[in-house]
Amino acid sequence: MSELELRYVITVHRDESVRHCIQQMRSYGLGCVVVVGEKNITVGKFTERLLIPLLLSGESLDVPVAKHMSTDWGTVSTEDPIANVIEQMESKKLRFVIVVNSKGQPVGLTGQKGVAEYIAEHFPRRVKVQESQATKIFLDHREGA
Repeated sequence: MSELELRYVITVHRDESVRHCIQQMRSYGLGCVVVVGEKNITVGKFTERLLIPLLLSGESLDVPVAKHMSTDWGTVSTEDPIANVIEQMESKKLRFVIVVNSKGQPVGLTGQKGVAEYIAEHFPRRVKVQESQATKIFLDHREGA
């Protein structure tokens, strides 16, 4: 697991408002925050996907994020093998997982992009890049004069 590059993680306390979470996601350009409870231990996540139905419902954004967070998330330890990242994403149909230390505190995010970059970097001969037929046709025909 230590070979994967981790993405920055934003943490918010479960009592903070959804509005605060949105502000944090916008400030950092991320689509999720990790919700923590006592001793900074992960208790959930709040994502853009959870925000959309909330906005459509017209409910106030000043309610605690604990009311709207997902409690079904994937976590891996910093000591876990990369296979655990893939297994968590596959079994729970996730795009990313939360990386936690031995105390259960979030230290980063990783997911599809991190695993793909790792495979491409460490196994370049096994990764086959193929041109799509559309790209080949486009490149074979000159445009203009």
